Amino acid sequence: MLNDDYTPMEFVVQVIQEFFGKDLESATQIMLKIHLDGKGVCGVYSRDVAATKVDQVLEAAIKAGHPLKCISEPVGF
Repeated sequence: MLNDDYTPMEFVVQVIQEFFGKDLESATQIMLKIHLDGKGVCGVYSRDVAATKVDQVLEAAIKAGHPLKCISEPVGF
């Protein structure tokens, strides 16, 4: 997930909980990492699952009127 200066932190936490199954504490820590570092990892999934989660987050952001962006990237081992 990528940081922006407009999406409320509470919405980011809610999205992380809803679509990535994190508890409040974990979701808050991820949100803070996104806020401080410009981006953060919400989870590691297969390509298809990751694409679906990105679509779900983007749809939720659009419906809520927020510019939140979510991307998937391959994990380097």
